[in-house]
Amino acid sequence: MPSEHGRENLPRILVIDDEAAIQRFLKTALDSMEFSVHQATNAHAGLAAAVATRPDVILLDLGLPDLDGVEVISRIREWSQVPIIVLSVREREDDKVKALDAGADDYLTKPFGIGELLARIKVALRRSLQEAPEPVFLIDELQVDLPHRRVTIRGEEVSLTPTEYELLRMLVMHAGKVLTHSQILKRIWGVAYLEQPHVLRVNISNLRRKIELDASRPRYIVTEPGVGYRMKGTD
Repeated sequence: MPSEHGRENLPRILVIDDEAAIQRFLKTALDSMEFSVHQATNAHAGLAAAVATRPDVILLDLGLPDLDGVEVISRIREWSQVPIIVLSVREREDDKVKALDAGADDYLTKPFGIGELLARIKVALRRSLQEAPEPVFLIDELQVDLPHRRVTIRGEEVSLTPTEYELLRMLVMHAGKVLTHSQILKRIWGVAYLEQPHVLRVNISNLRRKIELDASRPRYIVTEPGVGYRMKGTD
């Protein structure tokens, strides 16, 4: 266990949650995994702690007593791009979409496993430390060479349409992060296509057929039901 002085150099996790049991659980679990854990039990204290501690990752509950968590995300995004992982009992798709559209990076529904949370934290930390995407994205048998716009799977070059490539590029540049349907549609096709999610579904389906070993059981492009898609991160 690191000394108090040694903990200053550990990744800083800010937990904003009003549930005492969750705070105790996360404090114990994350301390043992060599994170420096800071805590706040309401939105205003959390916003102040985000400024004071400059965390590397924020774990945020949406159901706070003084301010909705989506508003907290929006306020933080006014001045910081720190990764925000939502931890919430809210399971409705529109709650997830609102949080992600406001700027959250990921969303886990309570109860969750500490192993899954740790994996999401690691992806968020890795992404935040990268000022720019890696020139070559490599995961398992998929390689995306961004500078040369070249995609290979199992060593074989894959021919993509310009739209398919831009879609894959967007997913790769945000690997590990959930991207909502509206975020992708707006970026790739423009605001005129926000009410045409079938365009995205068709292109995702075509892309999967080209890069997945089994398109019906995708390994790379993960569906977040009713919310959007996530490119599997490099573990």
